[in-house]
Amino acid sequence: MQRTKIVATIGPKTSNSKALNEMFNAGMSVARLNGSHNSLDWHKKTIKLIKKVLPDCPILLDIPGKKIRTAKLSNEPKFRKNDIIIITTSKGYNGEKKVSITNNRLHKFITKGDIVYADDGTLKFTVSKVHKNDIYLKAETHGILKSSKGINVPHVSLGGSLVTSRDKKMIAFSVEQKVDFIGISFVESAKHLNLIKKLIKKDSPKIVAKIENKKGVESLEEIIHEADVIMIDRGDLATETNIETLGINQKKIIKKAIDFSKPVIVATEMLDNMIKHPYPTKAEVLDISNSIVDGATATMLSGETAVGNYPVESIKVMERISSVMIKQKDSYDNLKNKTDTEGMANAIKHLCLSLPITKIIAITVSGFAARIVSSQMIPQPIIAISNNKDIARSFNILSGTKGVFLKTQFYKNSLDHIPVCLNYLWKKKIVLEKDMVLITALGYPGSGRRMNLLQTHVIKDLVKTFKWK
Repeated sequence: MQRTKIVATIGPKTSNSKALNEMFNAGMSVARLNGSHNSLDWHKKTIKLIKKVLPDCPILLDIPGKKIRTAKLSNEPKFRKNDIIIITTSKGYNGEKKVSITNNRLHKFITKGDIVYADDGTLKFTVSKVHKNDIYLKAETHGILKSSKGINVPHVSLGGSLVTSRDKKMIAFSVEQKVDFIGISFVESAKHLNLIKKLIKKDSPKIVAKIENKKGVESLEEIIHEADVIMIDRGDLATETNIETLGINQKKIIKKAIDFSKPVIVATEMLDNMIKHPYPTKAEVLDISNSIVDGATATMLSGETAVGNYPVESIKVMERISSVMIKQKDSYDNLKNKTDTEGMANAIKHLCLSLPITKIIAITVSGFAARIVSSQMIPQPIIAISNNKDIARSFNILSGTKGVFLKTQFYKNSLDHIPVCLNYLWKKKIVLEKDMVLITALGYPGSGRRMNLLQTHVIKDLVKTFKWK
């Protein structure tokens, strides 16, 4: 069972049954859809396809938020250094004379001399003048300005509401389509996330907060507290802050997410070379390795699997690197005890390292127990069982964890549901008679999220005691 999960973006090249099966078998843990590309009709059809082909694979729909992008262009302008490119907040320009962008207000906030980045910071421009809705950019590099590529203007506040009308439409679509996770771009505060929660009005989809700018880093603790999952979008983060501090910020975000026992995804250009080539660069191998050693729950592939030539190979490479690094990480991890919750998690880890435990069973309604145990990066696989189907599926993003749904009552005044859960897992052959399992749950729940129960059992003994058949 994967310790470091792989989030893979589904695009035109991979939105078919054959590719989805191959990617899942190669190690894809979560299927991601980028709401900045393609129509809602395409996303609806693709979500339906994923659910049909891979019913146990969680789906993450990333919505654009306030991110500025170039429009769909029939002509993608090529340019050399010092050439002038005109971007415009007016609609309808296809790139031949001007390039339309998705923001209709940028010309009001930008001035001569401002720096503009495009395509995850790979293209750099300086504003030479602003005339009405047109922004004249002097190229600092040569390249091609392509369709639907991000535009960043560091340190320029664009104003506007935290949640756009397009966000509201995409959130409603996500709820309607019953995706498992929704990615929120440029999260800057707990207030931002609470506005999103009010729109969702349900336990699912869970919120993936994307840390992409200076405000996000500065408000990190309150964002992590309110989010279900954190994503480090290094493309925008590198351009919205200073690229020199990207490594520092990544380590800081991962550490803080671990402190709060929240899953954290590292994204952007992890295997960028494999979009066109069958092998990674040494730098990419080191990048993935360091992210895993630092404690990333998941690593993400974008263009590599959405439009790249080697989607399945990219997943296999990432999986191999992850497996090697996890084994190495296990050899030098140290335990630290800070809170009651961490104390329970550390106790579970100690038991798993001291006893011949083969599997961990987390019996949990909300996933709190599973998330806490998963954050310890324990070698044994974690089976997280819940009586909420949507929540159970969302557990599959947690490191080393498989979510299982069982339609049964979880009692508050007894522990009778525990053997019911174990019997179900035995019947489904998720646990075997030879297994020695460690069970964690909340017995006789009162207020607050916590774990107060640990049990160890040999499944063979339970079969005999309860006379399971």
